[in-house]
Amino acid sequence: MSALAVNVDHVATLRQARGGATKYPDPVHAAALAELGGADGIVVHLREDRRHIQDRDVYILRKTVLSRLILEMAATQEMLNIAKDVRPDLVTLVPEKRQELTTEGGLDVRSFFQSLEEAVKSLHDAGIPVSLFVDPDSEQIRASANVNADMVEIHTGAFCEAKNEDKRKRLFSDITETARLARQLDLGVNAGHGLCYNTVKYFKGTRTIDEFSIGHSIVSRAVLTGMEQAVREMRDLIRNL
Repeated sequence: MSALAVNVDHVATLRQARGGATKYPDPVHAAALAELGGADGIVVHLREDRRHIQDRDVYILRKTVLSRLILEMAATQEMLNIAKDVRPDLVTLVPEKRQELTTEGGLDVRSFFQSLEEAVKSLHDAGIPVSLFVDPDSEQIRASANVNADMVEIHTGAFCEAKNEDKRKRLFSDITETARLARQLDLGVNAGHGLCYNTVKYFKGTRTIDEFSIGHSIVSRAVLTGMEQAVREMRDLIRNL
């Protein structure tokens, strides 16, 4: 059965909408409600520009999350130092551009092989498992195995944003094929970015994804239904895949 990791970044985005003038809504509170709704893990992305999640959030979540804390971050020395101090249950290394609204694509592991290999080793030396956020590309999957990552998170954004069904099916095939390859290479397989209550249903019967990382869709529904209910609805969908 696949797990559900809930990303609470967008709760922090709303809090920061007034330039940090308010302390609400608190992503720490949202994480607690997500766990009550059945989340198997909590995800936060501590960006270099601190546009949503703040250092304070990460440190408090480390003390309060009862399931698993997954820290998304760029492979910079600053972030590596924070990760070693916080000691999350998993670090997911992601690419990061200051001008983007959200992460736009996967890591180019092949081009940045040495630096990523060093980052993975640094985290492993601290006892922290590492996932790499990559596009559904076989060469990036193989490179991820070669830098000794523990798992990959396959970028599902293009699949979710496809404008027609033929393109979506083709992109979904890319995801499932690379997921199978990752398993053959002894990598854990997660999936995320853009997944919603409709697109997650495509994975029914695939049995290739260990965990789905979903944030924006759940937080959006939570505005109308409450966080606990929104998470429970997504968790039920994933349990029935």
